[in-house]
Amino acid sequence: MIYQRIKKLADLNEVSIYRVERDSGLSNGAISKWGRTANQTPSSESLKKVADYFGVSVDFLLDSKQKNKVMK
Repeated sequence: MIYQRIKKLADLNEVSIYRVERDSGLSNGAISKWGRTANQTPSSESLKKVADYFGVSVDFLLDSKQKNKVMK
């Protein structure tokens, strides 16, 4: 669920997941792993970096029911 939300934000901002990872200081493939593997859980620090990149809260990335104008 986290990966899908980040992917949607990336698409809306016309950036690749790779660029989000690079610009946020995450390792190559880190975000993609969050979507592929249930065992791969992002750290709170990594989530904060991604949230800051998009200007959203960590809660927004975690809560699939939360509404936000960015996702409309």
